[in-house]
Amino acid sequence: MARLLCLENPLLDIQAFGNHTLLKKYGLKPNDAILADQRHHNIYEDLIDNHAVVMTAGGGAQNTARAAAYMLASGSVLYLGCVGRDSYADILRSACHQAGVDAEYLVDDSQPTGRCAVIVTDDNRTCCTDLGAANCYKLKHLEQPRIWNLVTAARFYYVGAYHLTVCPEAVMALANEAATNNKVFMMSLSAPFIPHVFKATLDMTEPYWDVLVGNESEAIAWAESHDFQSKDVGEIARHLAARPKVNKKRPRIVLITQGPSPTIIAESGILEDRCIPVKSIERSEIVDTTGAGDAFAGGFLAGLVEGKPLETCVDMGHWLARLSIKELGPRFPNPKQKYSF
Repeated sequence: MARLLCLENPLLDIQAFGNHTLLKKYGLKPNDAILADQRHHNIYEDLIDNHAVVMTAGGGAQNTARAAAYMLASGSVLYLGCVGRDSYADILRSACHQAGVDAEYLVDDSQPTGRCAVIVTDDNRTCCTDLGAANCYKLKHLEQPRIWNLVTAARFYYVGAYHLTVCPEAVMALANEAATNNKVFMMSLSAPFIPHVFKATLDMTEPYWDVLVGNESEAIAWAESHDFQSKDVGEIARHLAARPKVNKKRPRIVLITQGPSPTIIAESGILEDRCIPVKSIERSEIVDTTGAGDAFAGGFLAGLVEGKPLETCVDMGHWLARLSIKELGPRFPNPKQKYSF
């Protein structure tokens, strides 16, 4: 039975090393992260047909689900999202199965499975996403008795804020279930545009956050969108931790990652934030940083599920993120490596 449930937008990541000529062909810039339009209609087939590609299960929370499963017993992780009825969905199912994740997809017949073209150039990665069926998730899927039984069996919920653009009703259903039954509700800020463009929807979930994770850019974006006059990430984390929450049986934990700089932890009821150093890695070992934040969240969640101390959970996240950036795309070494603190 799954103990951790993840919800968001499943994508097939189609990743390749490229160059500036390839970026220019599709009107892209280094480190772009955009939604596809008519200019990008052929980019996915172009990469598959003409480049050496690696296709992996993508989408923030699906990456996190596979990351957590890397460190947990098989069958501990459940993932929900929406896919099309096509071969790309089969690739996602296979990837989740191999990772030990139970994927329960809603299948949409009108849209193809979402895809993300990831072009790695030098130290940059450019992402061009066609959400497709990922944009079609419905609350009715979550409410089916069979699926809802899986939901209520889980003790930890993780939602990427990208899903607030798709089906906020499903997010709130999980948030209420968690608060009512003293389960852990963890959310990722996902991207800097979320607090700005989807502020009202994000604010609706805020009282339910037991754990919030984001990077420094996302934390600063939240502060800007809420007129909190500070760019000090520690101060922002402490402010977020102190805001009111529904389930008063649990403190709120706020985690702000800063790449190779220390991860900041703020906890409600504790005045000072803490910094957990990130162990260094040789630059020559870094292949691709795609999904590093998702891997961190997965490692952290694995620690929570196993009842580890907070600092150990953070270190587990750092360890798994370090493994992931040595691979092309959000993947991990095979055979599995064992974490040791």
